[in-house]
Amino acid sequence: MMTSSAANAESRVAEVREKYGKIAQGRVEGCCGPSPTPCGGGSADAVSQSLGYSKTEIDGLADANLGLGCGAPIDHLKLQPGEHVLDLGSGAGIDVFLAAKRVGPDGRVIGVDMTPEMLHKARANAAKLGFSQVEFREGRLERLPVVDASIDAATSNCVINLVPDKAAVFREVARVLKPGGRLVISDIVLDGELPPAIEKDVYAYVGCISGAMQRGDYFAALEAAGLRDVELLKDVDYLGAMMEAAPEQTAALLERNGVAAEAVLGKVRSVTFRACKREERASSKNIQPLRNRKETDPVEKVQLRKLPNCFANDGDAEKPEHDRWNCSNEFDVRFD
Repeated sequence: MMTSSAANAESRVAEVREKYGKIAQGRVEGCCGPSPTPCGGGSADAVSQSLGYSKTEIDGLADANLGLGCGAPIDHLKLQPGEHVLDLGSGAGIDVFLAAKRVGPDGRVIGVDMTPEMLHKARANAAKLGFSQVEFREGRLERLPVVDASIDAATSNCVINLVPDKAAVFREVARVLKPGGRLVISDIVLDGELPPAIEKDVYAYVGCISGAMQRGDYFAALEAAGLRDVELLKDVDYLGAMMEAAPEQTAALLERNGVAAEAVLGKVRSVTFRACKREERASSKNIQPLRNRKETDPVEKVQLRKLPNCFANDGDAEKPEHDRWNCSNEFDVRFD
């Protein structure tokens, strides 16, 4: 017999599937409520460019771009020709197609999504765009329909926050990645508790807000699954950005729940990070997980120890100014 918490989780999953099915069919758009606007407001292309996609790379992919992401993870994966890639929660296929361009005809990209309408749209887009190296599979992220140790690189864009059991998702990612495989994920995490009314709001949930996990718990689950060397690439106030880009939608969400903006500002974070599946885990009682490092920690207390780098082909010369911790994934961080 299903427990009440499990039943509630499955009810939320059904709500997400229904909402994103309607989005795929063009019956509704957006993520914070019933109004017809993509996440963040404005056109899907404008939203995507504001997240970090270039106009050049999304030109010609209009039907695959629904403006539902909270980041632009593909470039950070540093994909190479011939690699096998997995996109968790692939939607209409935009990140799958961008990855396919990078891995070429000898590579392979698998998109997994639980929404039949999204899968139908993605497959139609693949046929229209002529991508023969892509495949869209129906499935839940907690039970990926992918064989063990078959994936070089995995990605996801603003989807894992919608899954009730996020720890199970990370375990599945670790299972399907090859040793030394890597991932880049854009997602929503929380820095503080949300007002109870927002936590219960269904539109806040399917809009990626109330389903989000506390930052520390999120990265602890990631590490517990064996995914290490975490590097934070982007960290912005998601709700604050939405207030600027889609003020009417965001105001309606807050007003509907009787919540002042000050109660939520700064708590809902859009983060993009990368990590990898290392063959051997470094162990030391003195190693402090990267997620716990604070901006106030004195730099002189940090010691850096060189580790195997899963992003050996990474040519990034500069770290983003908004990288909260500003540490390379090539190092473990120790505190004396």
